[in-house]
Order: sequence, then C-alpha cells, then structure tokens
Amino acid sequence: MSPARHREPNAENIRELVYAFYDRVRADALLGPVFDAVLQGRWDDHLPKMCLFWSSLVLGEKGYRGNVQQAHQPLAGVEPRHFSRWLHLFLDTVCDRYEPAAAVRFMEPALRIAQSLQLSRFGWDYTIPPEQQALLERIAPKRARDDSPHERSGDER
Repeated sequence: MSPARHREPNAENIRELVYAFYDRVRADALLGPVFDAVLQGRWDDHLPKMCLFWSSLVLGEKGYRGNVQQAHQPLAGVEPRHFSRWLHLFLDTVCDRYEPAAAVRFMEPALRIAQSLQLSRFGWDYTIPPEQQALLERIAPKRARDDSPHERSGDER
C-alpha cells in the first residue's frame, strides 16, 4: 500500500521523496550504473545535499550551496536517454507522493533543469527529445498573456 499523498511539501516529506527516488535510481538498469560509478561510497554525502537542493527550489530555503551544471559535466557516457529516464523516475516518484498542485512545484523545475543540463552538455543547437518537451508542456503549459482591457487599467491599487 502506498503512503498517503502530501498536499504540501515540507522538509520531512522532501527527504522521504529524495530517498525514495534515489532508491529507484540505484535499482534502475540504465541509471544505477551511472550513479554508482560516481557516487559509490558517497551516497551518504549526496542524499542530504539533494534534500537541501530540493528544499531550496520548492520551499525557498537557503541551505543548498552548489553548481548544478558543474556537478553534472564530468559524467562520462551520459546520453539524452539517461535524462529521459531520470525524469520519468522522478516524476513518477513525485506523483506517487504528492497531490497534483504540490507535485507541480517539483516537476516544473525538474524538467527545466534537465533541459538546461542537456543544452549545456550537448550544445545549444541540441533539440530536447519530444517526450521531454511534451512533459514540460503538460506540466507547465505556456501561459498566454492576458491582454484584456481590465488587466491593468493604469491605476495600481
């Protein structure tokens, strides 16, 4: 039986999310070997850092210190399919644990970070895989500007 889904993220349930997600990553045939090659013997250092990272993104906490781009550049053999698989596992883990309104708070930054990492890694002319672009558009649809006459009539209240 899966646990009840959270309505709001907090430090405790973000920690549960991070640990559950990385359990899935470590067990995954595609991602497990990549992560183990880099983090073997250092998981106990990495997971608390990831808790701080997600708490900073989702809760606005200031505890994370690091450079996401720099941390991911030295990973040899990483291909677009690794990013797609990471996103699939992460989004499934988030959706298993959070109500939809709370889940979006994780999903949108995850997709945008994955896209940024891929553009940085594979070049600015790289095309984001369609399955990832479709996820982003489903999760965070482009918001059309409201050009209605009563949008801001000039009097700020």
